[in-house]
Amino acid sequence: MAGDATATRYHRIQFRLGLVSFALGVGYIVAVLATGGAASLAGAVDEWPWWAQVALIAAALGIAHRVLLAPLAWLRGWWLPRRYGLLHQSLGAWLGDQAKALALSALLGLAGVEVVYALLRATPQWWWLFAWVAALALYVLLAVVLPVWIVPLFYRLTPLADETLRARLLALATRVGAPAIGVWVADQSRKSRTANAAVVGLGRTRRILLFDTMLGFAPREVEAVLAHELGHHVHHDLWRGLAAQGVLTLVSFVVAAIALSAGVGWWGLRDLSDPAGLPWLAIVIGAVGLAAVPLGNAYSRWIERRADEFALRVTDDPQGFIGAMERLAGLNLAERRPHRVKELLLYSHPAIDRRIARARARR
Repeated sequence: MAGDATATRYHRIQFRLGLVSFALGVGYIVAVLATGGAASLAGAVDEWPWWAQVALIAAALGIAHRVLLAPLAWLRGWWLPRRYGLLHQSLGAWLGDQAKALALSALLGLAGVEVVYALLRATPQWWWLFAWVAALALYVLLAVVLPVWIVPLFYRLTPLADETLRARLLALATRVGAPAIGVWVADQSRKSRTANAAVVGLGRTRRILLFDTMLGFAPREVEAVLAHELGHHVHHDLWRGLAAQGVLTLVSFVVAAIALSAGVGWWGLRDLSDPAGLPWLAIVIGAVGLAAVPLGNAYSRWIERRADEFALRVTDDPQGFIGAMERLAGLNLAERRPHRVKELLLYSHPAIDRRIARARARR
């Protein structure tokens, strides 16, 4: 089919651009470490307070990395999606969203780096353990505040106007034991044709969120997508995901502690808390995260399959699920049948055609 071929081309180009971006990013941080760029910068501000040195080096590394990869970010995030009809946001609006996302990530990243280096100074032997506890607290905080503070920065949210659909979705949430405080619609169509839905927040902050691009779906199709999302809440997948992320973070910090101790001699650092070691710390934590990607995706595909089964069971409507998957595949330009190796290594969800095949098997 022509649509399948278009999706395949789009994802192939995105994959190649992603590889180039990854290679440039790794090459940059390795070059900074090998040439002693961070050490030279730290030496130039040696009289500054330690926290100011850390902030300067982190900011310099981050800004240079962002500038280096900016052309590729533009190609992957704006030019290519517009060429393939996924995005219709203006460049100015897209840059505005990018600026907000960058500000948030920079704020969190800088705070994290400062905490790590404060702990390296205060407790060189146990810094990794306290840093892990702080990271867990941050993960939980973000899970709670995401729907309240962060999502509205990028979307205008309005209550769902269709009272019949609203009542149907809230009734489904209550029936499966994950009641929500309301149904909101995000103005995704202002930016893109892509469609999605989510159940965000915990407890009293839990709410149903629909992209307005889904309002053209049949009610049974919207219900099927929502049932899948509710399955994650019923199965406590958010907490499972936080636990998995916690394990990965702990492993990363343990490996980083070992590598940073070795790096003192390898890279001529004064001690563990020398800000010149920041590129080495970034390389080690990044390498652990990269190695964990296939395992993380395998786990994610498992919980997504389970959520699909939940949706099919509670709605008892395979055709509604199939219709939703077909619509989502078309709107999101999904790669319906990726190479099996690519799916195993890189996909966080089962391929669309596999999901549809499982639904058809239930009819």
